[in-house]
Amino acid sequence: MFKNRRLIIWCSALAFALGMVGCKSKFEKLRASNDNVAKYKEAINLYNHKKYSKALVLFEDLSNKYRGRPENEDLLYYFAYTNYRLRDYTAARYHFKNFTDQYPQSDRAEECRFMGAYCYYLDSPVYSLDQDNTLKAIESLQLFINLYPKSDRAQEAANFIQDLRDKLERKAYANAKLYLDIGDYKAAVIAFQNALRDYPDTKYAEEMEYLMVEAQYLYAKNSMLKSQEKRYEEAIEFSDSFVNNYPESKHIKDAEDLKKDSQKDIQQVQKLIASLTPTQKKEEEEKEKLVKEQDNNPTVALPQQSLQ
Repeated sequence: MFKNRRLIIWCSALAFALGMVGCKSKFEKLRASNDNVAKYKEAINLYNHKKYSKALVLFEDLSNKYRGRPENEDLLYYFAYTNYRLRDYTAARYHFKNFTDQYPQSDRAEECRFMGAYCYYLDSPVYSLDQDNTLKAIESLQLFINLYPKSDRAQEAANFIQDLRDKLERKAYANAKLYLDIGDYKAAVIAFQNALRDYPDTKYAEEMEYLMVEAQYLYAKNSMLKSQEKRYEEAIEFSDSFVNNYPESKHIKDAEDLKKDSQKDIQQVQKLIASLTPTQKKEEEEKEKLVKEQDNNPTVALPQQSLQ
């Protein structure tokens, strides 16, 4: 009885394995054949039934077989969309571009150019990572708008560009704030200024202008004695500009307090400098020279990973 049971189990397993081989063999036999017409029809059929992985295998096999033939237009179109459905956006945008390069006058050219740009948009990473694909996405979407300004997709492309710009703005803000957080106040001031120059209408403008006042104040406070007065004066200028630009800001009091502190510190600095002996003044000059040399040869890189 035990032997019979083992025999039944073994036969069942064998039958299942043979069945699986049979299921695979039909597809593999088709793939191994030279019947490109049958392959083409089956690839389209598999795509329509959402069996994208198998469809992709056949489309790849056929990619060079229909070049120059009327069917090639459909093949390239489905090939691109198969990669898109499989979320391989790098491959998809390549094939969408390939389609528009080969068939620029096709009724599908506009769609494929949009989809190629959209794949860049989908491949744009979180703001804390490298934004190369974000920049390429903006470029591709803008090119689409320039080529098809009256397209129904033009507004959608513009919306995507705004989303991407928001991401770049957030990264610029986060980078500058990180410099402030790690105590590199000079770099923070420069980064805030650059961000405000590059994105004058950013939603982070108020926050960045205030933090620039704070960064400049701390930069002055942590500077060599000889440089402090000038840097405090710049902090006062930043504070006045902030109060003028954002009179209703929640940071008004803090900005005004930083201005008052800067004014007090200037008076203290002036008294200290006046009381220095010639030897102390020389020591301060040597220290100032050393700091300038270090500023011209930075060794600490921004820890990008901390932005995540």
